[in-house]
Amino acid sequence: MRARPTRSAPLGLRRLPRRLRVVFARSLSARLALTYAILFAGAAAMILFAAKSGITAYAEGKAAAEMRSGAKVFDRVATMRYDQLGDAGSVLAGDFGFRAAAATGDMPTVASALDSLRARLGLDQAFFIDTSGTVTGFQGSLRTNDAGRLLGALDSGATVGVLAMGATRFNAVAAPVDAPVRIGWVIFANALDQRELGALAKLTPIDLHPHIVPLDRLPAGLGKGAIAERNANGERMLYQAFPLTTLSAREPQALLLGYSLTRALDGYRPMLWMLLACGIVGVAAAAAGSWWIARAITRPVVALDTAARRVARGDHVHVAVETRDELGTLAASFNRMVDDIGERERTITHMALHDGLTGLPNRVLLREHLATAARRDTGDQRQALLSLDLDHFKAINETLGHPTGDALLLEIAARLTAFAGKGFVARLGGDEFALVMAEGPRSLDLTARALIDTVSRPAIINGHRIVPATSIGIAILGTDGDDPVALTKNADLALYRAKQDGRGAFRFFEPAMDAEAQRRRHMEIDLHVAIAEGQLSLMFQPLFNLNEGRVSAFEALLRWHHPERGMVSPADFVPLAEDTGLIVPIGEWVVREACRVARNWPDHVRVAVNVSPVQFRNPGLAAVILQALSETGLPPQRLELEITESLFIDNPETTLASLHSLRALGVRVALDDFGTGYSSLSYLRAFPFDKIKIDRSFIIDLLNSDGATAIIRSITTLAEALGMETTAEGVENAGQLDILREQGCSHIQGFYFSRPLPEADVARLLSSESDSAAAAA
Repeated sequence: MRARPTRSAPLGLRRLPRRLRVVFARSLSARLALTYAILFAGAAAMILFAAKSGITAYAEGKAAAEMRSGAKVFDRVATMRYDQLGDAGSVLAGDFGFRAAAATGDMPTVASALDSLRARLGLDQAFFIDTSGTVTGFQGSLRTNDAGRLLGALDSGATVGVLAMGATRFNAVAAPVDAPVRIGWVIFANALDQRELGALAKLTPIDLHPHIVPLDRLPAGLGKGAIAERNANGERMLYQAFPLTTLSAREPQALLLGYSLTRALDGYRPMLWMLLACGIVGVAAAAAGSWWIARAITRPVVALDTAARRVARGDHVHVAVETRDELGTLAASFNRMVDDIGERERTITHMALHDGLTGLPNRVLLREHLATAARRDTGDQRQALLSLDLDHFKAINETLGHPTGDALLLEIAARLTAFAGKGFVARLGGDEFALVMAEGPRSLDLTARALIDTVSRPAIINGHRIVPATSIGIAILGTDGDDPVALTKNADLALYRAKQDGRGAFRFFEPAMDAEAQRRRHMEIDLHVAIAEGQLSLMFQPLFNLNEGRVSAFEALLRWHHPERGMVSPADFVPLAEDTGLIVPIGEWVVREACRVARNWPDHVRVAVNVSPVQFRNPGLAAVILQALSETGLPPQRLELEITESLFIDNPETTLASLHSLRALGVRVALDDFGTGYSSLSYLRAFPFDKIKIDRSFIIDLLNSDGATAIIRSITTLAEALGMETTAEGVENAGQLDILREQGCSHIQGFYFSRPLPEADVARLLSSESDSAAAAA
């Protein structure tokens, strides 16, 4: 390099001897390396400390929230089970034969009745205690004072709570037996053993290790639901206790929940070690980098600076390499850099205008081509932009893998290039392509059909036989827009319409498509406002039980009253909500609102809620339902979720797993629109639905077709064999009702019985039905 040493040295080092300059440079390098290493080490230590503190705080807060939520779940489940035991006990206590046996001292008959009911209800204990303290039917051994303590509690009026009998604690309910004076009590109980507590623990996202302990044995500081941290066997544990209702006031019990913070934090330990390792590596890298930089800045760069300035002006400049030391290497690197810059500029320009996978022009180059084509005079020959994408390409990527998907895109790109000839082909991203072609001897519609046939030819990709399919949207240059943005937008609108009309087709752009897109956009905006401002409401259509002659349920139907357009049909806004994902918050509101309204209905009346496929696939659906039931107090068996057969098409295994998780909550599940989907019988065999709803298309033809009647009979016979209810939708006249009743249908729904009603009218209908039943009695 043409540069004198004195000019290349830093100003402070020019007059120092060469040896001293080297020593000084090395000292500077060491100081810089040490300084940067210390700074980096301090920053890494602070990050590690902050990460550990944040993780610990998050874990503690999360655990506390889950414990509070778990306690509510346990309390709700206990209340439900007390209600079930109490209902069963009241029925037995009111039975005339049982009272007669108990009153006459016929203890074998009493014990036999208790044994039969215990086996039928799956109870752990079902026994009778008379007013003298004699216990009949208890399974196991009793301590000497158990009966006395129980009798004292019952005499004081206790009927429900935790009961300690023998060596076991039970959830117990007592029902008095009067004949007519008080002769004793029937006690129904389920053991609060590890199996029962383990089942309760599975209802919460984390393992809370529930235990039942005497209230006087709780550790200090755990009163009144407070959360306390304790060390147990070397582990950090969070504990929280909740008092339980007990039959005997002298033996108060508490539910003790515990969660191991140590185990929760163990999952983050590898991340902390990784952060530490990265910090060590970073310190080493900082020291090495600082050393290299310090050495680099002590070497002359004057000649390279001059050349760099010329390169910055756009000149292609090389510097002469005259030495083989570091300066020579730097000069050679500079020369290669200049060459590489030129090559990279050409590569970057190509990459900016072409697709990285297929090498086809991209969207930017397509717009430039459209702008040029729009200015070109082609006489009477029309030019068209054909926008297309592959149908169901996402499924190919998910099932066969992205390498196979990429290989298919390369195959399609090759086919399009060969098809277009002198036309222009571009890949816009993903599975989207575009062609710009002039109308020749073949019209544009024939060209589009030929293009669909070309794309749809079977292909062998990575050993897989794939039959691709495409939909095409067409916009005419000049007629449908002069600028590239308008043309591509209109071609995309035509493509969207082709997909709406069934895929595997082509559509030309029409101005109405743009108006439709604008209408959908405005409706989406209005739907956001409707959710925020509470414009949505529920109507309820009754379901009539033909066997009992009364209303058994109401189906919640979503309505939208727009402040300007009035009532908006669900057929218009529900599909839009599903496309945009708004159906998820809307569905959550519907579940909560339906449970709130149904809470005030009679116990035999359920509420049915339709669950959209998009909402069903949301992993938080079970939590939403559990929260709605907990907030409103509606028993789970009074909530019925209606799903359609379309859920089983894409991933039936996942769908069945989700259905079983919902069933575990205690809610009912109905199969809606039965008979219109695919392989319905296989789903009925795989999952025990509570109800089958027969699609209205079968009901419409009942009076005109014997085949429809035969189908109804087949469905009701199948449902009866599987232990499922049947509901006929869309019943509109007495003739249909007579046939459905004759063919064994158990429930009906339709305008013949009632149109959808607002909440207030539902209350009046139920009140009127109750008054009619009372008058008949």
